[in-house]
Amino acid sequence: MVKHNSKDIPKLLASISVCLLAGAVGSIFTVSSIPNWYANLTKPFFAPPNWVFGPVWTSLYVLMGISLFLVWRKGLNKKTRSAVNIFAIQLALNALWSLAFFGLKFPIAGFIVIIALWAAIAAAIMKFMKIERNAGLLLIPYIAWVSIAAALNLSIVLLNL
Repeated sequence: MVKHNSKDIPKLLASISVCLLAGAVGSIFTVSSIPNWYANLTKPFFAPPNWVFGPVWTSLYVLMGISLFLVWRKGLNKKTRSAVNIFAIQLALNALWSLAFFGLKFPIAGFIVIIALWAAIAAAIMKFMKIERNAGLLLIPYIAWVSIAAALNLSIVLLNL
């Protein structure tokens, strides 16, 4: 059984907030592109309907935040700092993908970024698993969704040449 500390609540809220903030930054580039530019792209048969993205991403950002919290709660030492730095890199790449794909309307650049994002998420999972198993497991839905997003991104590149 995990013992909870009242000092954990601000850390949990900060962890979730920083992840939601990254999502909000990404959405700045996304929202205006969906009804016109993205709507006019040829998409593969497996492209989810637009309404799916908001709830899925919000859920994933919350899971990422909880994951980050579980590592942060272990204290900041060399091992956890390294893991948190990799997590921060993947979070930055997450927002950068929205800029590249939607903001710049450049799916090829988006695909390059999403491959780097996938690798950074995989690295974060491996680091987090060594510190707190559940923290790593909470990132599995995220890498699964990013895998689908990468396939969607590549398909959009190929279908819209």
